[in-house]
Amino acid sequence: MTNPLLTTWDTPFGLPPFDKISDEDFAPALDAALAAHEVEIADIADNADAPSFENTILALEASGEGLEKVLAPFFALAGADSTPAREALQRQFSPKLAAHFSDIHANRDLFARIAMLWESRDELGLDADQARLLYLVHRSFVRAGAALTGDKAKRMKEIMGRLAELGTAFTQNLLADERSWTMQLSEADLAPLPAFLASGARAAGEERDLPGPVVTLSRSLIVPFLQFSPDRALRQKAFEAWTARGAGGGETDNRAIVAEILKLREERAALLGYENFATFKLETEMAGTPARVRDLLTQVWEPARAAALSDQAEMEAMLEADGEALPFQPWDWRYYAEKRRKVLHDIDETALKPYLQLDRMIEAAFDCAKRLFGLEFAEVSLPGYHPDCRHFEVTRNGEHVALFIGDYFARASKRSGAWCSAIRAQAKLPREQAPIVVNVCNFTKPGKGEAALLSYDDARTLFHEFGHALHQMLSDVTYERVSGTSVSRDFVELPSQLYEHWLEVPEVLQSFATHVETGEAMPQEMLEKVLGAATFDMGFATVEYIASALVDLEFHDGPAPADPMQKQQEVLDALGMPQAIVMRHATPQFAHVFSGDGYSSGYYSYMWSEVMDADAFEAFDEAGGAFDPEMAKSLEENILSKGGSVEADELYTRFRGRMPGPEALLKGRGLAAE
Repeated sequence: MTNPLLTTWDTPFGLPPFDKISDEDFAPALDAALAAHEVEIADIADNADAPSFENTILALEASGEGLEKVLAPFFALAGADSTPAREALQRQFSPKLAAHFSDIHANRDLFARIAMLWESRDELGLDADQARLLYLVHRSFVRAGAALTGDKAKRMKEIMGRLAELGTAFTQNLLADERSWTMQLSEADLAPLPAFLASGARAAGEERDLPGPVVTLSRSLIVPFLQFSPDRALRQKAFEAWTARGAGGGETDNRAIVAEILKLREERAALLGYENFATFKLETEMAGTPARVRDLLTQVWEPARAAALSDQAEMEAMLEADGEALPFQPWDWRYYAEKRRKVLHDIDETALKPYLQLDRMIEAAFDCAKRLFGLEFAEVSLPGYHPDCRHFEVTRNGEHVALFIGDYFARASKRSGAWCSAIRAQAKLPREQAPIVVNVCNFTKPGKGEAALLSYDDARTLFHEFGHALHQMLSDVTYERVSGTSVSRDFVELPSQLYEHWLEVPEVLQSFATHVETGEAMPQEMLEKVLGAATFDMGFATVEYIASALVDLEFHDGPAPADPMQKQQEVLDALGMPQAIVMRHATPQFAHVFSGDGYSSGYYSYMWSEVMDADAFEAFDEAGGAFDPEMAKSLEENILSKGGSVEADELYTRFRGRMPGPEALLKGRGLAAE
């Protein structure tokens, strides 16, 4: 039978034919696609004609289409619906792909052509898009080691191959730990829990064919359990399992992997002539240097820590009033924070959650996109990579814009967290293509016949990932290399974090936060309490985040630590980390930093982007409100549509007229001095 990955797809919107693809198709398809790509690269490198933009840079941009057709559906499945067979394929593919791209970057004839064009760039008559593409291609080759020769070039290839293997192993170990752990709950354990949580625990047990309800390590299940379970011993057991992922000893322990990754990154940076890996990595980001990152994080650390310790003192009194013994522990924080929120803001999560139906929050995200950018969303029935996937055609003025896929529910086969990816990115050249964009979340799946309900944090996550999706869907660039979210790491979170603000617009909640049973809108009193509590417990959230960001930075801004766990503790001790708060992502489970290269030395980027998103939303307030049409047009034209076709600071300045300081961030988090 013909391998569907090697054929032309006659499918709606060019969606991969997931219903026809089997796991057995991937390995032979990858081998064929790699071989075809090698021929394409050789044709470019060995071209007898003098180098030109068209026969070198554009040809390079056009190459590898067959490889993308294999990898896009594979990585969609590997991340969101993993199986032992797919994990084995991923372990097989990672070093093979690393070697393939290392060979491309090490191709001396190819790099000579690129370098020749770069040196003569001022005489080529390139337009702005062409000049940008040449700059990025040349930079990517240099940073990948294309200028290295001999033993150094050979060692760089070895390093990149090993890093690919280690990143895959890190991710799979973490997934294995998350998949294997459950905590059985009795009916007595369930009795004090809110109905949505009990229902989620029962559904999790049914999904795993277990005899009763369970708590799993899915964030959307374990966090509400830590919020609502009055059983301190059960909270401790759940919390310790959650924070021990990747550090339990045995085959899935990630600590040795982390140490090796850090050592290899240090060596990689040294081969390229950089003082350390953080200096290398941050060179292409908005921040530019480790010192600028450290300056931002430390500016926010002290007010955040002070707020957290003040909150902790109040909760310690609540703990003692319950007859429990001090000290106040990390597994106590969420439980007493929830009790304290009820006292301070009279908000009961169990009363709030029925107003936050998943379907209605999806409608809210879509409606905001319609009012801001004129986008329409129509659900269509298509064969997806998993039955949970929902597909929506996105149009504007009747014209196709994108295909959007929402994959919202947690399952054992899905890695934790939430993310946005593109099965296909927008481009005009070398071929016209509309984007296919995926949002993946891990919300608790409801029981049969029940509506899916979200926490307020879940709803914010939905809006966040949809902001990334808009960055992909509204992209209007010439070349795929700069499409959508292909921007500096500390700029990529701006559209996503900015879009979260529309969830907090009162008229959005008034329209879409309707009760699951009665259909009634959220009462005005509850709405005011929800919005009034927006900065509640922000000291805790900021401390756990900055601790992770600074540990990431210190891992890479200097010699690689022989014992990363000792280094982690040294950083936290120097900060004065509160005993009752842990890092948001402890090192053995820090997938942002160790499953790949994406956020290494870059976890700070959420806060760097938040400086801009807080300032950007103020621009809407200053103009005509959250749905001001001129500001929406400017946001699309200057940021969302431009991808990485222009430097990020220039794009933001075009939108806002200036770059922001941290004042709006501190104000937005409720940490500004009175």
